[in-house]
Amino acid sequence: MRFYRNLPTIKAMTFDLDDTLYDNHPVIRDLEQKTEQWLHAHHPISQEMPHQAWRQLKNQLAKQTPFLQSDVSEWRYQQIRQGLMHLGYDDPKASQAAKTAMDQVLIWRHQIDVPDLTHQVMAKLKQQMPLIAITNGNVNPSKIGLGDYFDLVLNAGPDGWAKPHGQMFETALAHLGLPAANVLHVGDNLTSDVAGAKYAGMSACWINDYHKSLKHEDYGRVLPDVEITALEDLLIIGCS
Repeated sequence: MRFYRNLPTIKAMTFDLDDTLYDNHPVIRDLEQKTEQWLHAHHPISQEMPHQAWRQLKNQLAKQTPFLQSDVSEWRYQQIRQGLMHLGYDDPKASQAAKTAMDQVLIWRHQIDVPDLTHQVMAKLKQQMPLIAITNGNVNPSKIGLGDYFDLVLNAGPDGWAKPHGQMFETALAHLGLPAANVLHVGDNLTSDVAGAKYAGMSACWINDYHKSLKHEDYGRVLPDVEITALEDLLIIGCS
């Protein structure tokens, strides 16, 4: 654990989810593969558009409608819908296909193995203070066994612009009714989590469980208040 500033008394914590409370990389890798296989099996016309073209379409949609990057479910839905329309489907058929695909995507999205240690730490913290989830992703904590720890869950898209935008942080602070500095946001991303929290006036904890060097990170322009290498380090802060 490394402190970069003196922390005030922490009275609540907010948490990023993906890659903070569990490893999200294999989940997304598996989801992308299964989504492509599902589309090829149920809508063979999708194979006529190369993988790179599907990615280019996704980037194009984000340029046309920037808020899509804050709503990953809608973004993927529109990618599938408009890709199939480009390949010849009419709108009703493409929309139905995209909706059915997203039903499958959200099943695969929640096939997450949450470590036992995460449950242990969150259960102890929950006894000490209010906890809120603030995520740029589309995970529902209740579907992966984390729901009982949080007083509020904020997902980018339905609940506002993605971090580092301040909208969800401000919603969390309004819910808590606490001074921003007394709320510690915990996350793995130096931009969306650390910079976003600091811009909102909150205290920020960077979980660096891959032992990266802060001074060598391209996005480390805003110092966290504290850096930890394991989630259980939070118990020292939360229970002190």
